[in-house]
Amino acid sequence: MSHETFELIERLRQAGRPAAMATLVRTAGTTPRKEGTKMFVGDDGGIFGSVTIGGCVDARVIEHSGEVLGTSAPQLLKMQLGDEEAWEIGLTCGGSVEVFVEPLSDPIMQFYETARREWQAGNSVALATVISGDAVGSRLLIDSSGAARGSAPADLIEQLSREVPRMLRSSSGSRTVSFGAHEVYIEILRPSARLFVFGAGAVAIPLVRFARELGFRTIVIDGRARFASRERFPDVDEIKVGIASEIAEQMELGPATPVVLVAHDYKIDVPVLKKALASDTPYIGLLGSRRRGSAILQMLRDDGVPEEQISRVRVPIGLDLGGETAAEIALSIISEVVAVMRGRSGSAMSARPAAPAGEAALQRS
Repeated sequence: MSHETFELIERLRQAGRPAAMATLVRTAGTTPRKEGTKMFVGDDGGIFGSVTIGGCVDARVIEHSGEVLGTSAPQLLKMQLGDEEAWEIGLTCGGSVEVFVEPLSDPIMQFYETARREWQAGNSVALATVISGDAVGSRLLIDSSGAARGSAPADLIEQLSREVPRMLRSSSGSRTVSFGAHEVYIEILRPSARLFVFGAGAVAIPLVRFARELGFRTIVIDGRARFASRERFPDVDEIKVGIASEIAEQMELGPATPVVLVAHDYKIDVPVLKKALASDTPYIGLLGSRRRGSAILQMLRDDGVPEEQISRVRVPIGLDLGGETAAEIALSIISEVVAVMRGRSGSAMSARPAAPAGEAALQRS
């Protein structure tokens, strides 16, 4: 779920206008996973915000939203799509979708506000909503320890308290899961990954812009205030000006904090690399040629950094896109960051093995 969706729910709460919330909870077909896409429909049939599910599906959702608001009873819509309809929502061929439509009541909005506070505090949580079976519409907020808030059948709370923490620790996305007679849509909310960019040169500018568009929180670090400025980086979340090695020592690095070094200065590269290599950051990239990279890596060896750690440094940085401009180099860097964090090779999709008949896992996972 995006920050904009939370804000839209809050605006609807303040407006006090009846609305239905529709969530795409399941897709079947050759598609990237889109579960979690939402749209909001007012009592007059108008769509709130820019969060829509797809043209052909939207029409059905608008039609049923009036019924949902009239009865205050949630509905699970199941739709078979032809190729042309499927294309509108991102499927590459026909398939089926399921959309859960429910009144956006005060308790639900308060539930999402609680989830928002947890998310903004840097905590991973999940919203579990019963979409079929007994207790349709029941909702739980579950954290990484398995603690649950909300109401649902006791056996379901027990099952979700075991399963959800495993999902939060993995790379699992939002999806519908069956628990006996219940189907539960589990909406995963993880804090945005933080991209640390050391160096405020030309490559860093488009890199920050691309990263922000992909949902990263961006932090630029440089010792030169005239380079690390809001004028040059209007979209950056945070700018830190100072001695890079000292700033690096204060950083909290983990599995959601990739590190990119584009300063091209060994006095910055070596201490920052030592800090990053001592953490479990998923990505460490160093701008420079193979020759320069070899020299920097040898400095790390001379400082006693183990070889298995040194092998984590990606230099030259980025995917081989043949880029020459700052924007092209930045694109290759952020593409590699995404591929590594998703556990992918970055190779062409057309070069991947075809999925077995009836299986769409390669395109969906």
